[in-house]
Amino acid sequence: MALGILEQVGLAATLIFALPVAVYGIQTIIDGGTVFGALALAIAVLMVVLPRRLTSPDDVPAKAAETAVGAVVNGSDGTDGSDGDGET
Repeated sequence: MALGILEQVGLAATLIFALPVAVYGIQTIIDGGTVFGALALAIAVLMVVLPRRLTSPDDVPAKAAETAVGAVVNGSDGTDGSDGDGET
């Protein structure tokens, strides 16, 4: 699945916050705190995965517009099978 420019920027912003949490989780696991380390790793993964999987109320109009534009562009490309000279 290809990401658009805005989606890439959003993912980068999410990773800025998720990577330190993941590093903390790994260090905590190495130091012997498996429960808190695993919890930190799970939170870091959820920080990245949930925004990509869940639909927020702000996403609904954008997805509806994307579907409508896709239907219009794919459905009416200006060709109806004739070459425009009146002969069939």
